[in-house]
Amino acid sequence: MNTALILAGGVGSRMGIDIPKQFIEVNGKPIIIYTLERFQNNDSIDSIVIVCVHDWIDYINRIVKEYNITKVCSIVEGGACGHDSIRNGIFSLKNKCKSDDIVVIHDSVRPILPQKAINEVLNIAHEKGNASSSTICYPPIVYTDDGISGIKDIERGRVMLTASPQAYRYDKVLELYESAEMMNKHDFTFTSSMYIYFGERVFFAKGTTSNIKITTKADIGLFRALLTISEEDLYD
Repeated sequence: MNTALILAGGVGSRMGIDIPKQFIEVNGKPIIIYTLERFQNNDSIDSIVIVCVHDWIDYINRIVKEYNITKVCSIVEGGACGHDSIRNGIFSLKNKCKSDDIVVIHDSVRPILPQKAINEVLNIAHEKGNASSSTICYPPIVYTDDGISGIKDIERGRVMLTASPQAYRYDKVLELYESAEMMNKHDFTFTSSMYIYFGERVFFAKGTTSNIKITTKADIGLFRALLTISEEDLYD
């Protein structure tokens, strides 16, 4: 079984508005619905779990019904940080997932997601045990020790840019979140960061540079533009 874990626990403070960014309407539809529809329409996804900021759970329940997102099986309250929100989602699946099931973790504010990108992380995860959507790094990368100047050029051939969706075999991802919980560690950027901390190898799946994370108001305009591009052209 393949379960999508959609993260909607953020409050959107960097957007400077009084509504979490995942619930902003673009062309008359909440951003999170665009994301949920990508997994609803993927034949390989069996169920969807949403991790949501507490005050918006009732709203999520309403729009899931309104937009007929039938694969949603549960809505889980988010945590104090991104790590805790993912942990809550993973723990909520303890009696629902088998050891070799795959959980696909994805940000609700990354709504430009071609079906081929979802299929790619699933294929790699079923083969290797995990997969992170990744793209080749094209811009120059410079190491800084003070945040205002650079002292070392980093070879781009040794750098990959990773993002969600990320996919994990359930028994292993549960084991590592339980280990992090016992160590009281909550500062991992994403699940792949936790895997690397515990000495696990993270495998790459072909992603797309169009898979933007909506963080600022400027990203809304870019999202609208990307909606006009075909899936085939987005998965470059």
